[in-house]
Amino acid sequence: MTTDERNALNSVISSGEVAARPPLTDNEQIKVAVQEHYSKVADRGSEADCCGPQASGDDCCGTAANGLYDLDEVAAITPEAAAASAGCGNPTAISDVKPGETVVDLGSGGGIDCFLAAKMVGESGKVIGIDMTIKMIELARENAEKLEAHNVQFKLAPIEAIPIPDSQVDVIISNCVLALVPNKPRVFAEAFRVLKPGGRIFISDMVTHGELPAEVIADAAQWVSCVGGAGNRDQYLQQIIEAGFETPETISEVALSSGEGTTWAGSVYSLSLKAVKPE
Repeated sequence: MTTDERNALNSVISSGEVAARPPLTDNEQIKVAVQEHYSKVADRGSEADCCGPQASGDDCCGTAANGLYDLDEVAAITPEAAAASAGCGNPTAISDVKPGETVVDLGSGGGIDCFLAAKMVGESGKVIGIDMTIKMIELARENAEKLEAHNVQFKLAPIEAIPIPDSQVDVIISNCVLALVPNKPRVFAEAFRVLKPGGRIFISDMVTHGELPAEVIADAAQWVSCVGGAGNRDQYLQQIIEAGFETPETISEVALSSGEGTTWAGSVYSLSLKAVKPE
């Protein structure tokens, strides 16, 4: 990972944008905090007037799109999709998506990964973005219209209940979203259900080596920054196996900071992986 990529990832963690609030005590509070935060991210995307085809190539938007995506990838999407990007990786870069396949993006946000995947599957394929934040879905649909991305659709739903019948999907991608979900085993089970035999998942997400302090897990700002809900790496991989997938293949794993200033920051990693549903 380059210095620019590392800086882009750390900017996601340090972005703040969450007002002080009482500690989180249950899953419903986590859901509300996540929706509030990413509604603001969607608003940021709606107001974007940089990046995209007219960009100079400089770090104009200051979002996760810079450093994680090639300039030609950013140029191929709308400025709004780039500005609403809040991932910690580039799952389309590590995927083997083929023309004609059906791809589902769990936590699709403004649609950046959906639009890149749409170019990979072509007109004979289909991409479905799933997100639980209304403003993100609205922004993504507006972006699809601007790009004339007729093979992409967006559905409002929690990723713990994917609104797709069994065994209909070839590839699932997800970019720094499962760290926002308390019930990760449920998401992995849903991903397994909708994938065809031989289907693949490509995930970029935040994990930890060891456990985070209780005060970090209870902090809304840390949750919406994909840190408070980051799963223990070994447990995370085991949950994927228990959902029915073959042993995941780790593609990359990078510490997001040296840990200076805290006793725990150095244990947070960006993980990219692939797993396959058995034939």
